[in-house]
Parts: sequence; C-alpha cells; structure tokens
Amino acid sequence: MKIESLDIKEVGAITELRQGIVKINGLPNCEYGDVIEFDNGLKGMIIEFNAKYASGIVFGDERSVKVGDTVSSRGELLNVAVGPGFIGRVVGALAEPIDGKGKIEPTEFYSVFREAAGVMEREPISENLRTGIKIIDMLIPIGKGQRELIVGDRQIGKSSIGMDAIINQKGKNVICVYCWIGGSSAAFNKIMQALNQLGCMDYVFAVCASAGSSTSEQYICPYTAAALGEYFMYNGRDVLIIFDDLTKHSWVYRQMSLLLERAPGREAYPGDIFFLHSQLMERAGRLKKEFGGGSMTFLPLAETLQGDITGYICSNLVSMTDGQIYLNSGLFQEGFKPAIDLELSVSRIGSKVQCPAIRKLSEGLHYEYVHYRSLLRLTRLRTKLSPEATQQLQRGRALYELFIQENNAPVSQAEEIVIFYAFRQKILESVSIGQVRLFKDNFFAYFYKNYLDLADELNNNGELNEEIQKLLDKAITDFFRGQYK
Repeated sequence: MKIESLDIKEVGAITELRQGIVKINGLPNCEYGDVIEFDNGLKGMIIEFNAKYASGIVFGDERSVKVGDTVSSRGELLNVAVGPGFIGRVVGALAEPIDGKGKIEPTEFYSVFREAAGVMEREPISENLRTGIKIIDMLIPIGKGQRELIVGDRQIGKSSIGMDAIINQKGKNVICVYCWIGGSSAAFNKIMQALNQLGCMDYVFAVCASAGSSTSEQYICPYTAAALGEYFMYNGRDVLIIFDDLTKHSWVYRQMSLLLERAPGREAYPGDIFFLHSQLMERAGRLKKEFGGGSMTFLPLAETLQGDITGYICSNLVSMTDGQIYLNSGLFQEGFKPAIDLELSVSRIGSKVQCPAIRKLSEGLHYEYVHYRSLLRLTRLRTKLSPEATQQLQRGRALYELFIQENNAPVSQAEEIVIFYAFRQKILESVSIGQVRLFKDNFFAYFYKNYLDLADELNNNGELNEEIQKLLDKAITDFFRGQYK
C-alpha cells in the first residue's frame, strides 16, 4: 500500500486589500515573518496579527491578488537562497535573478531576518578597509566590520563614494554587494554598467528593488542583501555592503505602517522606526575565527533636506552607526569633490586600523584643514594678513588641492603615502597650485616607472623608515627638477 506524504498547512481568505497590504481571516497560528502563498503562486509575509485577523504583504504585482482569494501558510519563516553563485549577478528582493542570465544554484538558505551575531562571537575591529578616497583613508578611516553612514543632500556624490569603495576592493579578496532601494532603474543600470566596464563584477553582486518594484519588495531588499552577505561572512570572507539608500527605505515602511493603521508619530513615522534600521545595522561586524572569521562592513546612505543632519531618519542612523561621512552641498558647488565636510564627519574606529605610515602622516591633518577653512572665511573680511597667516593659507591651499579627487579613480596606499609625505615635508607649500596639480596628476607615472619596488613595498607593508624616506625625497626632488620626461 502506497502512503502519500501529507502537506499540512493553514488556509485563510483575504478580507481586505490596500496597495499590497492584505487582511487575512483564518490563520490562527501565524507568526511575524511567516511566509504565505496566494492562489496565483505569489508569495508574501505576515507582518502583523491580532486575535481577529492577520495582516500580510505581497511580494510582486499586488494587482493580481483580490479579495476572497485563499492564502496558505506552512509556518515557515522567510528564507532566501545564498551561495557563491550570486557573485557577478543582479537579483531581486527575494534573491531571484533578474539579469536574464539564468537560474542561480543555492548552496544554503538563510533567514532574511537572521539574528545578529552576539558579543561573544565578535572580535575588535583592527583591519582597515581602504576606499581609495584620500580624504577618507587619511582622516575618516573605515575598518572591516564597521558601519559608517554616508549622509548628504541629493546629487552631491553619496553613491559615488560607495562606488569608489567597491572599485578599490579589486584584487583585495573582498565581496561587495550593492543594494539599490527605491531609486530609478535607469540610475541603477548606469551603476551596474560602470562596474562591469571597470571589471568589478567578478567580486560584486547587486540586490535591486527599484521604484517600480512593489512596496513590500523595497521593504525587504536590505535584509536580503544582509543575509546574502552573511553567508560569505560566516565562511571567512570579508564583505562590503552599500545600502543606497535607507531614507527611501524608511519612506516605504512609513507607507506600509499607515496602511496598516498604526499610530503615527513624529513626521508620521511609526513608533518602531528606530528598530527598522537598528536590527539591520547590528548585523555588521567582525567574527572570531571559531565562528567563521569573516567581516561585514556597512556603508548605508541617507538623504538630508537642505543639509539638515538633525532630520529624524538621519539622526536615528547617526546614533546606530560608528561614524558618519557628511557631504556638504556648498563644498560641492565650489568644486571640492568629494564634498566631504570634515567638521561634521567622524569615524569612531579611529586611526588604529591605519597602516603605520598613514597613521603618522595623518596626524594633525584634520586640524590643519579645518583651520584653513576658518582662515579662508577670515580673508573675506580682511585684506591684510600676517606672514604666519599667509603661510598657513598657502599650506592649506595645497592640502585642499590634494584632497580633490575625481569619481571612479581610487588611489593606492602607496600613492596616498607619497602624496602626504611630500606635504608633510613642506615641499608642496613652497610651489604654486599649478605645480601641486602637476605633481598630483603626473608624478605617479614617473614613480611607478622608476621606483616600482618601492611602490610595492609601500602597498604591502605601509612602513616609512629612514631608507624609504630617502628614496622618496630623491624621487620627489628629481621630479620637480624636471628629470621626468
């Protein structure tokens, strides 16, 4: 006698439907996060319940769901496929491929709302994650496992910082994830095209829920990206995730909460808006070797309105991250790019993750730059300055010029060391700004041609001993004497 396997599930019916939010009657044993399935094959998730009914969200086109349809639940939490096959691919909010390159074979399945690693599973952050952006690596260093917020107005370079950080991981054994939430498909395609042209897709994959996706997919997208990153972290790899951006994510959650008739609070956000992002940010960190030994670094993006960093969502994110990189629209308009305002930017990890040479060369740079900006404001009021102030202004102008950097052009550790060694030796303040630009743009072709071993030494060890200093002095002097042709 053949015994067929039993399929046990609870079945309910949709009693109300509001823009992707469904009220369901008949699921008495449901829990938050349970997967539900509709008549047409679409999936959803329980997001709220009480004694009378359960509320769920629909993943996909909610227009194909109608009142009266049956809904089933097997009591399973929402899981997504994970594995190395995702590298080089573009997937949707539920880790399904959307790039037309075929199916991805999963290695495991991870919970979308996986609990963050405990304190005893983590170890202190001590290794630098270089972005290739001089002003960040020198003055706002980021460690592997850190959460560093990138915040500023629209269209002033937030995404470009994330892009440069990804480009700079080429050849460094770091898996990068670009999580796109609520933005236009055209902008996302442009980013993917740039990464592909720069040869980054062999260590990068993207999770995308654009503005055309359903509200529920935009809501779940960053948690899926974190779950995919955790697979690599728990298998001993270093991971970098860019969340672009969490302001749109909070707007989506506010919309869902208002449709669920939750009590609105400040700016109509629900009372649990802090938990929305804190449960995500806690998943970053660096694991001990016995728990996998990998790390996961988060660079979340958030949008300000007219430079107001005290906005509700921004101030929440500042309080739950390990520092912030604040972009100033005024600096952007005057041509200082990346438009990072050092007076409001900070990394709470500090210089302990920097290599010895950069740690030594970066001492006092923050003060010098901030002092230069204040001195610059003073010159608008006074025409006559003391010789000391004039010298400080000239030194500050050289530093200002050195920090300017084009998009998609990260620099190596050796280049950062050489540039700021020349500045520390007071070589660049004694020449014109035109010569500073000449040095910044043309020196490294000469340097790599004639001092390749020295460049490799600086990239690998980051030390600055007397012998290296003598070689650097000679290389810089020869360059300015015109020996480079």
